[in-house]
Amino acid sequence: MELRHLAGFVAVAEELHFGRAAARLHMSQPPLSQQIRALEKDLGVALFERNTRSVQLTAAGRTFLGPARDALAAAAVARRAARAAGRGEVGAVSLGFAGASSAVTLPVLTRAVAAELPGVEMALRGPWYSGETTGRIAEGSLDLGFATVSSTRGLASRLVRRDRLMVALADVHPLADRSEIALAELAEERFVAFPAGRGSEVRELFARSCLDAGFMPTVTQEAPDSFSLLAMVGAGVGVALVVEAARSIRLDHVTFVPLSGPAPVLPVSLVWRQGDESAVLRAVLELAEQVLPTPED
Repeated sequence: MELRHLAGFVAVAEELHFGRAAARLHMSQPPLSQQIRALEKDLGVALFERNTRSVQLTAAGRTFLGPARDALAAAAVARRAARAAGRGEVGAVSLGFAGASSAVTLPVLTRAVAAELPGVEMALRGPWYSGETTGRIAEGSLDLGFATVSSTRGLASRLVRRDRLMVALADVHPLADRSEIALAELAEERFVAFPAGRGSEVRELFARSCLDAGFMPTVTQEAPDSFSLLAMVGAGVGVALVVEAARSIRLDHVTFVPLSGPAPVLPVSLVWRQGDESAVLRAVLELAEQVLPTPED
């Protein structure tokens, strides 16, 4: 029994005429008659009562018609699903994200995927530091991620955002009402920062920027994520250098002040494995290029 046999049977059953059924199937009548005879031989029952003037379903034919239609419908669904998967329209993509540095880019991409690729499941993983995200992508346990790429070995990436560093202070800090602050003015301050050695590019950029400003920062306490870091700032534990996107985290008693002069910039990229041939990943990347274009210099 083949799908073409079922299609031929359903066409004849609905038309009750071999000539009309053959025309509907874009074939000649003799091959259609042969298909019906082959199907009846396979089933061991007659499906039609035929004479020179009419074609009627037998009791077995009437019973067989519903399951035959169901089988053809299931085959059509399977065909559409396979073709959609080949075009990247169905499937799953795991996406790693950071904390504040993904606050702007993450919802733009996930909402676009939900609207344009409804058959694609975005499995979000994180928040992780950039080094953790790129490590997981490189080892194959993660498909895609937002990260700052310090090493491109085995990875492909595209810049999606440049995030400037700002100063986060308690609202009672003497510098909190300033319109901007020179980084060198913070030389004597106590800092709250992300942990060293965990792959945080914000921590690395913070340390380099302070050294470039002429001082070694005093880190009083480390925080695992942006929310905890800003909570410590608001509690007066210390000040912090944070990415501009951290302003989306609204906490009482925390003020953000821009740095004077050219502020240090954290480049945020969309990162994936080089040579990954996944159709669904390719579809997500093509959509990301539309909704998260590379920022101009």
